[in-house]
Parts: sequence; structure tokens; C-alpha cells
Amino acid sequence: MPEILSSAFDASISGLGETVLDPASWPGIMDEISRAVGATGAVLLQSDSRTPDMPYSPGVADLLDTYFDHGWQTRDVRAERCPPLLMRGRHVVTEVDILRLQDIDRDPLYNELLFKFGFRWFAAVGFRAGDALWGMIIQRTGAQGMFTEAEKLALGSLSQRLTEVASLSTAVGRIALSSATNAMNSIRQAAIAIDRSGFVLGLNDIASACLGEDLRIRGGRLVVKDSAANTSLQKLFDKLRSRPDTAPFAFDPIVVRRSDAMPLIVRVLPVHPAAHTPFLRARALLIFSPTVARQSHGMSTLIDAFGLTRAEARVAILISEGKNPEDIAVTLGVSRETIRTHLKGVFSKTGTHRQSDLVALLCIL
Repeated sequence: MPEILSSAFDASISGLGETVLDPASWPGIMDEISRAVGATGAVLLQSDSRTPDMPYSPGVADLLDTYFDHGWQTRDVRAERCPPLLMRGRHVVTEVDILRLQDIDRDPLYNELLFKFGFRWFAAVGFRAGDALWGMIIQRTGAQGMFTEAEKLALGSLSQRLTEVASLSTAVGRIALSSATNAMNSIRQAAIAIDRSGFVLGLNDIASACLGEDLRIRGGRLVVKDSAANTSLQKLFDKLRSRPDTAPFAFDPIVVRRSDAMPLIVRVLPVHPAAHTPFLRARALLIFSPTVARQSHGMSTLIDAFGLTRAEARVAILISEGKNPEDIAVTLGVSRETIRTHLKGVFSKTGTHRQSDLVALLCIL
């Protein structure tokens, strides 16, 4: 084994087990592996879904920012040519397996991106996470030199270890999600676990019972019939995609109005850190509470708690029951402008700014 792939390499891959319970340790572990093999950095990428939220070591941070900002993931010659070789049984693929050396200098990816950051050589270590093919892409600068056949052979031992870690990480993450959603069953709370893109990873029995025309899973993603709530959900998914895992976890509740039942208030909770594994990509638990469960406060409670007038309290209660201002005006036999005036008073006295905030507040009284 080459000197750079001996004791330091063995020590670096021994830390891979830490990532099972602490997925946040991936960047540090990949940095150790990169240094052990004389490289600058590494990134984990799925063969058919290359997204910027994957773990990477600090040495390739600037490169990857530009890579994804400029859409190189859709025109990367390595992404096109490496997976077929890995699927046919190779454990490690480098540039000489997919390009002639004279072609490297003419390839757009190299000329317009990699060379600008000083990078030239790479090794893709293939592994499996369930049915998905993944690669740890280890990047070297021109000065660090290409990976030799002896180094590729040594890196091949990393493939099986990565497959083991990915499989265990996925299993542990699913157990963490299942434990969380099942716990919500015991307190009669509907819970749905989602990834960054809103794909459903798991749900409990209470959530299953809530599904129907107004709330359903389509194409693996959660969608709601209420257009305003659906827009809010899509904004939530966008925030989850772009939010760093270290950022404070604070999201506004979402009110889902239903045609044949009381509205649902949706709150967003973080998942267990073990479920943050890149191979499962869980990011949030959506907790659904029917507003009807909180409607025992009545008009007098709102008047006493917030100093509302009787008219304002009546409007607040009707809003919490899923009615819009236009419907309330018809129900009470007053003008829409009168309802809007009452609603402004309710917002001011309750410290809320939107109807969804008001419903969320009334739901927990």
C-alpha cells in the first residue's frame, strides 16, 4: 500500500462508524480521508440525484458552490460515465477510466470549472445505500497528482465499508422516525415525517386516517386541496431545502382548511439527528392538530384574554372554524368592510398578523 494510504488511511476510515448516530460528522470524516490519501476534499453524491445538500469536506466547499450554482451537475461528464462502470462492479473509477488524458484539457467541466479552482484529478468510490448507487468523490489538485492503480486498489476497501455504514445509517434513521411518529400515536396526534423536498418518509396511523380529498399523498409528496395552505407547504419545503442543519428550527404553523371537517393546524418539528443521514434525508415532522379540539374557550374567554369586543370575538371564532371573511360577512349579515375592520382589531389585540397566525393562537388556548 502506498505510504499515504497506510496507517493514516486506516485511521481515517475507522471513524466512519461515527456517522451512523451523528450524520453531522460526515464533513470531518471525509476531510480526514482526503488528507490521508493526499487529496484536498470529498463529497457524497447519489448517482441519479445530485443535489447541493449532500455532505462535503471544507476543502471543496467553494468548488461545489460554483458547481451547483452554475448547473454543472446536469452536464458533468463524470456523472454520465462513472455510474455505468460502478454498476458493473468496479469499486473505484478515476478520470483515466472515462477520458483520454488529451481529452481532459478540452472538456468543458475541467476547463471552465475544475482548473479554475486548481483541481484536476478525482477518484469516485462507489457504494450502495439500499437500491441507490452512491459515490464518494475524492478530489485532488493538479499538483497532488492522479490516483495510481495501487491507490485505487487500496481505495477499493473503502467501498464495502461505505455500503455497510450507509445501510446501517438508513436503518437507524428509519427507526428514529418510526419511534417519533409512533409516540405521536399515543397522544392522538397525526404525524408525518418528510425529507427536504416534501417527500413522505413515514406517517403514523392517526395521520393515515386524516388522508382524503383535502389532504393526500401524491407522487410520494404531501399535497393539500386548500390552495393557500398548499402554497405555504411548498414554501416550507423550499426553506427546508435551503436551510443549513445548524440553523434555528423555527417555522410558522400552517392552517389547512378542509371541505368536510374542521381545519387542521400544522406545526413543524425537527427530527432526531440520526434521521439526518444523507441516505434518508429526513428533515421534519409535521404534526397535525384539529382545531375542534381547542374550541372550548368560547367568546367570553377571548374577551377576557385579549380585550376583544363581542363582535371581534365572534369574528375570531368563525375564522378559527375555517370560514373566510366573505363567508363571515354573509353569515352575520354585515358588510365585508365591517368584517375587515373587526379582523384588524383582532390582529392588533392578539398580536397576530395573518389569519393562519390567529388560528394557530386560538388552537392552543
